Amino acid sequence: MLRHTMARVLVAGTGITGAATAAALRQELPQSARITLWDKSRGAGGRMSTSRKPGDDACTVDLGAQYFTLTPELKTKRQSVFDELESVGVFQPFQGMLEGDKSVDCRHYVTPAGSGSLVKHYLTKSGADTKYEHHISQVDFKSGDGQAVQVTTQTGTSQEFDAVILTMPVPQILHLKGAIQESIAGQPSVRECLEKVSYSSRFCLGLFYPPGTEIPYQWDAKYFFDGPCIRFVAIDNRKRGLRDASPSVLVHTSVPFSLQHLETDKEAMKPVIMQHLRDILPDLPEPEVIKSHKWRYSQVFQQYQGSPGCVVLERNPLVILTGDAFAQKGNFSGALDSAEATVQAVTRNINSSL
Repeated sequence: MLRHTMARVLVAGTGITGAATAAALRQELPQSARITLWDKSRGAGGRMSTSRKPGDDACTVDLGAQYFTLTPELKTKRQSVFDELESVGVFQPFQGMLEGDKSVDCRHYVTPAGSGSLVKHYLTKSGADTKYEHHISQVDFKSGDGQAVQVTTQTGTSQEFDAVILTMPVPQILHLKGAIQESIAGQPSVRECLEKVSYSSRFCLGLFYPPGTEIPYQWDAKYFFDGPCIRFVAIDNRKRGLRDASPSVLVHTSVPFSLQHLETDKEAMKPVIMQHLRDILPDLPEPEVIKSHKWRYSQVFQQYQGSPGCVVLERNPLVILTGDAFAQKGNFSGALDSAEATVQAVTRNINSSL
């Protein structure tokens, strides 16, 4: 049967886990299988988001992930991945000055074209049919051979798939409507572990400057640990090795500050954060454009118990929960761990169905 070969697979979310999962599935599934990606946003990236200055696409800033670290513990497992990404120009070794970095014997990499380019690399490898502004609101299914998963968006678009892989943050999964909630409720241990997953939150600002503006600091990125608001600042173009590009600066707030103001509108927080920034960096020039963003789900604070990589919620039809909440680490390598666990779960399901 076609469904036993997973003819129609939906991956929900075009963050790094969704993109890497789709790319890995493309290597494992028959070429006749159709892989589809849906995302609620207008573009790919998730928390690996690159924002552009209005009127100047060459001036960009990474609002989420800032750099990618190869630790001594990961060298054996991930060196080949980092080497491959460096060989195609997605990664390059970080050559700048990172002040306040507490890691030991680690090698940092940056994305010259922005962190969003890493996600786009995997999306291209996946060959998936990618659709944006598809905000999933409901997931329905009935158990049994030949059954499909019906996925519905907030705008009423509905489509059936043989397998559905959900990579969105756990709180968003818990707010979905339909049979998926009955399935979660019917598995008390799974529900309990899902409800215990928690995330940190952050506000961030992207500051854009006219060409030739001098940013008068020797460091290219710096952690701040003493103040109540600012945690990290990057002179983003310099961090990515683009010293001749129009300057851009990234500002991340601390988690406690962000949680304190989480329900405040991001635009209302912009002048507050800027004042804190001026207090610690009084010589920073006034930007030409400021973009603000709020990461409600910035990084996983409490993982799913046991960090299984993914959770198979239903086997027939196949529904899988995955993402950094299910990995040991909420970073790039953790996303790859989740993608690999998910693909293994899909292939096991195919083999057991044949």
